[in-house]
Amino acid sequence: MSRIDRVEVHEFEFDAHNLARDGVAQTITFKRGSTVRLSKFAVVVRTADGGRGEYVAQWVATKSTLGQALMLCPRLVGKDARERIAIYEDLKRDIRQFDHMGHGPIDIALWDWAGKRYGASIAELLGGYRKRLPAYASTYHADRAGGLHCKEAFVEFARHCRALGYRAFKIHGWNDGDAREEAENVLHVAKHVGHEMTLMLDPACELRTFADALRVGRACDEAGFFWYEDPYRDGGTSAYGHRKLREMIRTPLLMTEHVRGVEPKADFILAGGTDFVRVDPEYDMGITGSLKIAHLAESLGLDCEIHASGPAHRHLMSALRNSNYYEVALVGPDCPNALPPVYACGYTDQLECVGDDGCVDVPTGPGLGVTYDWDFIAKHRTALHVFE
Repeated sequence: MSRIDRVEVHEFEFDAHNLARDGVAQTITFKRGSTVRLSKFAVVVRTADGGRGEYVAQWVATKSTLGQALMLCPRLVGKDARERIAIYEDLKRDIRQFDHMGHGPIDIALWDWAGKRYGASIAELLGGYRKRLPAYASTYHADRAGGLHCKEAFVEFARHCRALGYRAFKIHGWNDGDAREEAENVLHVAKHVGHEMTLMLDPACELRTFADALRVGRACDEAGFFWYEDPYRDGGTSAYGHRKLREMIRTPLLMTEHVRGVEPKADFILAGGTDFVRVDPEYDMGITGSLKIAHLAESLGLDCEIHASGPAHRHLMSALRNSNYYEVALVGPDCPNALPPVYACGYTDQLECVGDDGCVDVPTGPGLGVTYDWDFIAKHRTALHVFE
């Protein structure tokens, strides 16, 4: 038995430059000269036989998720770290009254522990075979501050991404959800770069009405977009509403980012609410939960697209036949991807991580295959929670 005898949660903060919180939706967008302070947390799982697994939460690292992680971490103490499925089932039940977002980083840390124990990457443990992953540049939301502030700026940035090697480009529009402006942007970008880049649109639930979603969807049809994602303000959760939208447009819908876990995603798919399935190892109860969802999609003949970026995401995608693109998110001109500089090994998900072939590497070292900069985390730490 590899008994878990200590679990740590490290809260820390860092500054991201030329970025600010949008006044409408409080999402992060470009603002030259501004600095936004962001908080993240890291999970460390230790076992009595000297094993250690770790993961720095990125996309899921909100205060609400942190609260759920702190609720779940004490439940790990005394369990066998090898029994990831049993732990997954226990934690899933424990957090059934909530949205499950605090579960993912814990499961990923357990996979990191396993990889280090057996001297293999997570990709190898999964039977992964894809060494290079086709990537798309996923933009910040459009702004009014001189970054991605107009349709011409989106074209200029798409061309910059193409010059770096990207073959695909996803637009996040304006948070105020003007359907006319969004449709014009879709058509303009397609006119100028659609012949050399695969294009996607993610309004991130910003469009206000079904009619707005339909209008923009028809622009995507005309422009030949690869997918249309989470269009309007149902929050991405209405299978009925999106089935109706699918019946009225040709562009495939990519849904279920905001539907958590394998059973609700199965319900959404079987109700006809999506063409592609969305999964995220941070959002969907870890690599364990994400594999269930990817295999569900595969069993129904659907592709499963991984949300966001990170080493866990790359390992997961390496083992999936039915996944098209790795999301390098979020990126824009003259600003960083707002991820903390926590890697001491050269790993990066900044805009320039892509190769000339439009792909990114899968890490090959044990576990996650990355080395975290614990000096940086300790220097910027705001709280340490220990359970033993």
